[in-house]
Amino acid sequence: MIDARGTEALHRVRDELAAAGAPDVVALAGDVTDAGHRDDLVAAVAWLGRLDLLVNNASTLGASPQPRLEALDADVLRRVLETNVVAPHELARQLLARLTTARGVVVDVSSDAASEHYEGWGAYGASKAALDHLTGTWAAEHPEILWYAVDPGDMRTVMHQDAFPGEDIGDRPTPETVVPSLLALLERRPPSGRLRASDVPVEVDAR
Repeated sequence: MIDARGTEALHRVRDELAAAGAPDVVALAGDVTDAGHRDDLVAAVAWLGRLDLLVNNASTLGASPQPRLEALDADVLRRVLETNVVAPHELARQLLARLTTARGVVVDVSSDAASEHYEGWGAYGASKAALDHLTGTWAAEHPEILWYAVDPGDMRTVMHQDAFPGEDIGDRPTPETVVPSLLALLERRPPSGRLRASDVPVEVDAR
């Protein structure tokens, strides 16, 4: 099951997956900050009957260009925290029983901004630091599930471009370059914790 805010892009990915041999992908468009959409996701999981993996990837910067803290509006900060912290927590909480039954895995997509301090990244960085902390606490409280906070590194995404309006970010790697590291993580299943995708060993096919 896949989920995103943009219906057109989401359905395009669903069709690509179907063409690649995965015809049964359920695509639910919506915003994870919407409690009704979260309920729809939980209902879809119940219909599917099992949950082995939850990936919390939804994020927002809140504003572009990003403001310094003295210019950060409280409503913007709340929106960032709602998307980057509250929604992942709620999804994990509502799906906890399913994940426990499957002895599943939760991947919370983090950032180096969670541990480094960059001018203008205060809201986003604080939200990712909070997400990291929640991930670690979930792991302490529910060790039957594996909980990973993964920093994928800089990527050439729309959100990253929004963080640098007017700049060329073409030198950043594309998101699909991180996929082998994520798949290797899921295959090896190390202990729960925070890690960088670049630190996950990936076997190279010598053929």
